[in-house]
Amino acid sequence: MDYSRTVRAAAVQISPVLFSREGTVEKVLEAIAQAAKAGANLVVFPETFVPYYPYFSFIQPPVLMGKEHMRLYEEAVEVPGAVTEAVSQAARAANIVVVLGVNERENGSIYNAQLIFDADGTLVLKRRKITPTYHERMVWGQGDGSGLKVVNTAVGMVGALACWEHYNPLARYALMAQHEQIHCAQFPGSMVGQIFADQTEVTIRHHALESGCFVVNATGWLTPEQLAQITPDEKMQRVLTGGCHTAIISPEGTHLCPPVTEGEGMAIADLDFSLITKRKRMMDSVGHYARPDLLQLRLNIDARPFMSAEMHHQAIPAEQLLNGEAANEHEQTKLDYGVTVSRFAMD
Repeated sequence: MDYSRTVRAAAVQISPVLFSREGTVEKVLEAIAQAAKAGANLVVFPETFVPYYPYFSFIQPPVLMGKEHMRLYEEAVEVPGAVTEAVSQAARAANIVVVLGVNERENGSIYNAQLIFDADGTLVLKRRKITPTYHERMVWGQGDGSGLKVVNTAVGMVGALACWEHYNPLARYALMAQHEQIHCAQFPGSMVGQIFADQTEVTIRHHALESGCFVVNATGWLTPEQLAQITPDEKMQRVLTGGCHTAIISPEGTHLCPPVTEGEGMAIADLDFSLITKRKRMMDSVGHYARPDLLQLRLNIDARPFMSAEMHHQAIPAEQLLNGEAANEHEQTKLDYGVTVSRFAMD
């Protein structure tokens, strides 16, 4: 890996166009062009920015949020689809790596997904948040280990986690062990107040120090008008303020530019990769400072299928099983749910 290069990164703090996938995507495309104009080689957007983070789930009880949940379904992103094609073209045109958070819809479920587009427009990673946090569990399904990958891009080895996944030390270590050079973090912003912003800062600075990599973090922003769109309750509006800390952190845990904590804007900084070696010379958590003879991480990187079928240790297609076409008098089929299904053929 090249540790002598310098990369310019941009972290975008930005407001969505509430309830509009197309409107929010237009803002993404504009911000990509602006970041490229500023000389950025990498641009990072907030968590589930397209079409918008489900703020409603933080202030509404589940019994009341059905209407808003359905609206999110209608505006969610299919991967691949029109949204990914538009962002791919923008990345290619600007020759910039793009990290974008989306609400991904697959059939009847929505997932918190992070998409990484290389500078040639190729979608090199789609990963899903492995465990939605608290209220988010009523909105999103769970991801799996197949997305805990570091990908080789035009700006180096890039990894990504969303929000409180950073409180899962094993998830972070999985990326550290793959020698990420740039870690892209995404948080919703506009929630909980200053304490959330303070916690975000501590979290991303700690990861930079522990992993010896750069952290580029983006958080979202809600305007007063958008708060009123989400809820007329002024008390609940106050719950959806603060919590913004868009920043770029060095491997030594320091800010490389002033963070953006209010309003829309970009944090832009140059990442000198020699700082990675400087930090890891002192403390390499996946090298000379590790003790794999004592402590190791076990990671299942397989994508999680919802159904698989076997017959006498030989796989049979699931659709064949469901259509009743499997042969032999007695068949045993094991499903991934840990249930054994037996079927007897009729003469």
